[in-house]
Parts: sequence; C-alpha cells; structure tokens
Amino acid sequence: MLVSYIGVRSPQIPIRCTMPYKVISFILVVLCLSVPLHAQDEPTMGVEEYEPKSTLVVPENPITRAKYPFVDVHAHQRRGSSMNAGQVQNLIDEMDKMNMAVMVNLSGGSGERLINGVKNMNGRHPGRFIQFANIDFSKIDEPNFGENAAAQLEEDVKNGAQGLKIFKNLGMFTNFTNGERMKTDDPMLDPIWAKCAELGIPVLIHTGEPSPFYEPHDKYNERWLELKQFANRKRPPEEFPTWEVQMGEQHNLFRNHPNTIFINAHLGWLGNNLDRLGALMDELPNMYTELGAVLAELGRQPKHARAFLIKYQDRVLMGKDSWNPEEYHVYFRTFETGDEYFSYYRKRHAHWKLYGLDLPDETLKHIYYKNALRIIPGMDSSLFPD
Repeated sequence: MLVSYIGVRSPQIPIRCTMPYKVISFILVVLCLSVPLHAQDEPTMGVEEYEPKSTLVVPENPITRAKYPFVDVHAHQRRGSSMNAGQVQNLIDEMDKMNMAVMVNLSGGSGERLINGVKNMNGRHPGRFIQFANIDFSKIDEPNFGENAAAQLEEDVKNGAQGLKIFKNLGMFTNFTNGERMKTDDPMLDPIWAKCAELGIPVLIHTGEPSPFYEPHDKYNERWLELKQFANRKRPPEEFPTWEVQMGEQHNLFRNHPNTIFINAHLGWLGNNLDRLGALMDELPNMYTELGAVLAELGRQPKHARAFLIKYQDRVLMGKDSWNPEEYHVYFRTFETGDEYFSYYRKRHAHWKLYGLDLPDETLKHIYYKNALRIIPGMDSSLFPD
C-alpha cells in the first residue's frame, strides 16, 4: 500500500491510496504529456535577435540634408594619403548631398603621409577638407621625446595640418619599455601642448571608453550587447586603470594647459551625465566637446539635452566618427525636429528609441559651423552663412 498526498486539500489529512507505485508514476507521466504542445514549442531568442516593430503612429520627419552647412569635426579617412581623384570626388559628392561643407580628417598622420593627404584631398578641393596631424608614440623611450614631437608637429602645420588628434592609445595602450603606462597628463608631453597653444591649433583628444566598458559584463550593463559582440572592448580592473582614473588624467591635462584649446571627443563620455559635463565646462573654458558616436545619449533625454546644448551652444561641435553617409540623417532628425520614438542606427549603442531636440536655429548654427570657424585656423568662412 502507498500513502499519497496527491490532490489532498489539507496537509493534515493524508489519503491512503491502494494503487501500486508504478500506476501512480504512469498517471503522472500522462499528466505531464497532456500539457498543450504550443507551450513546449514556444520560440526562444536572445536580445541580439529581438527587433520589435513599433505600432506607434506619430508624425515622422526624416531629414537627409542638414538645415545649414556643417563641419564634421570628427571624421576618419585613413586612406587620404593614397586617394585618387575619383575617390576624393565621391567623398565630395556624398558631402554635398547632406550639406557637409567641411570634413576634418583626424587621421592625417605626420611627415610624408600628411603631405600626401593634403595634396590628394585639400589640393583637389580647396577648403573642403582639413587635416589634423598625429603623434608617433612609439618613440616615447627616446630622449627628448616631447620636444622632438613638438618640432615634428610644427613641421606638419607648415605642411598643411590645422590641428592635432590624440587617439585613445594615450592613457590606455601606450607603455614605456619597462611596461609602465604613459599617463595622459605625463609632463613629458607638455612641449606638445605648449606648441599647440603657440601655433593656435586645437587638440581633439579621445581618452578612455564609455564607462559601462569598465563595469561587470552582466544583465545590468546597458552596453551588454556591444561587449558580447566585441569582447575586446571590455576594460577589466586587473588590466586597465579605472574609468575615473583615466578621465581624471585627461581633466588634469586640460587644467595644466589653460592656453591650449582641447576638443574633448565623444562628449568626454559624459553624455549620460550632462550636469557633470556642464560643471567641467564651467571649470575649464579651454575645453570644447563634440558629438561623435554619442547621439544616442542625447536622443534619450530630449528635454535635458536640449537645455544643455542651448546653454553650451558655443562649446559643442558637430562630429560623427565612422563614415556612413546615411547615419548622418539620424543626427539631423534628432537636432532639427521634435519627432518622437525613432530608431538609432546602431543597436549595440542603444536599446532605446530617440526623440528630437528641435534645437533653435542659432544653436544649430553654432554646433554645425560657428564654433569650428572660431577655433580651427584657416577655414574658408565663405562656405557658410554670415
């Protein structure tokens, strides 16, 4: 005999069952198999595959051409030194379609590479391209590195460079031969920043990564998808300094060189904390910023971002980063319309929709071209409205 509590209403009153154990087991199997088949066939998916189609019906005003001619202060044309006439003309055609008056090539290089880039791009279409020089950090162990780099930069400016671009390798991947990391605010580099102030050229500097890259790769990380797709973008504490340490070095650099104009790339990775970015801009009048690859941060906070851009309209420059002409359209729509709930162009950057900021014309003019005209020497002002 077997005592069973199956179907018992009160746990204090057992029911004595006379069925054999095998019979009861058979009944339980039948009950399990009686679950509807559709419950067993429910599809499963990961966040990578989930692409819901919105049923929201709202006004849509996609824009493929900026309201005003603009300067893209954050572009990369790494093949500029080897481009032929046809390739450069294709760039110009794409720029004209979207009303891009000037492209700043941050990957201009140095020495012969810079000379060739100026010849191939600027020489064929005067005024439409600007080359920023780069520093060769592979020589940091050589004596007088800072002074020598500053001298090379001065030569590059004579050869057509109109600014300096510092990549994220400084402060992250640039090490001395003894393995020690070179800090972004290393005094060895002071001659370079002093030379930029002397020559009147800006420094567009990219430091660090978005702060979620330094956080655990778990369900709470809003860049989870990007870190899954690109595991090499993780910045674990056992391999890298913290985000606060890296950004702190950059901010010290700005403080130590108040006569040098710095353009802090990617909103200084503070697009998710505009109040903190604003406080930094209040403290450091020599620091500007730009919008490359951080549009999604602004589009998810339209009221706060609009107020921020209006307040600091004379310190923010238009930038995109990777070259894809159609992606600029999302920038125009975000800045120039009040549209609601539209898609960003790269899912791994944003699991959310964007909202238009509907910026005033004067703010658009400052971001699109006025600020660049003020801080980048040698630009052709005739390409822009008064």
